[in-house]
Amino acid sequence: MKIEVFHDTACPWCRIGKAHLRAALAEWEGEPVEVIYRTFFLNPAIPPEGHAFQEYMHAKGGGQVPMEQWFAAPRQAGEQAGLTFNFEQIKHAPNTTLSHQLIALAPPDKREAVMDAVYAAYFEHGRNIGDLGVLVDIATENDMDADNVRQQLAADAKRDEVLADVELAQRMGVTGVPFFVVNRRLAFSGAQPPAMILDVLRQANEEEGIR
Repeated sequence: MKIEVFHDTACPWCRIGKAHLRAALAEWEGEPVEVIYRTFFLNPAIPPEGHAFQEYMHAKGGGQVPMEQWFAAPRQAGEQAGLTFNFEQIKHAPNTTLSHQLIALAPPDKREAVMDAVYAAYFEHGRNIGDLGVLVDIATENDMDADNVRQQLAADAKRDEVLADVELAQRMGVTGVPFFVVNRRLAFSGAQPPAMILDVLRQANEEEGIR
């Protein structure tokens, strides 16, 4: 069984959805599952240097939504999933392209750990995940070669692969994330609870058995 997960590294619900998926897979007793994480840009128009976070969120809410109103739900859902969200630490709303390129550069056996580290860097520690130096530090912290990563990211390595995911999302009609596609037959969106994810996996398993 194959699950494709479209996500963005600056999306709190994507981080929560990933944790829910891992919890569901820990209980799954069916056929082996391959999980492929694919890039989606919540806002592809953010410039490479990013925006000031507070001003960006204020504008996003039309100046009418208090900051904590944006953060209360993911903060609570994250706590239930064992995740920490320190939104008050975030200073930059980043362009996430480079962070997705870093994840694509990571060896397969390190990829999820690097992804988790990128999420934690942003949502727990307020680090600017659009900054090359920050991403090189994250790579180093996960036993990747700093000089090699710096050179590859500076040369836009994996950018084509990242943009291909974005184009695939457009062709599939994905408009928000997290978005999960199971065997290219079943799909669901949002940070659904593990029990619901298990129901979808069982349905996919049954359909495969009927075919």
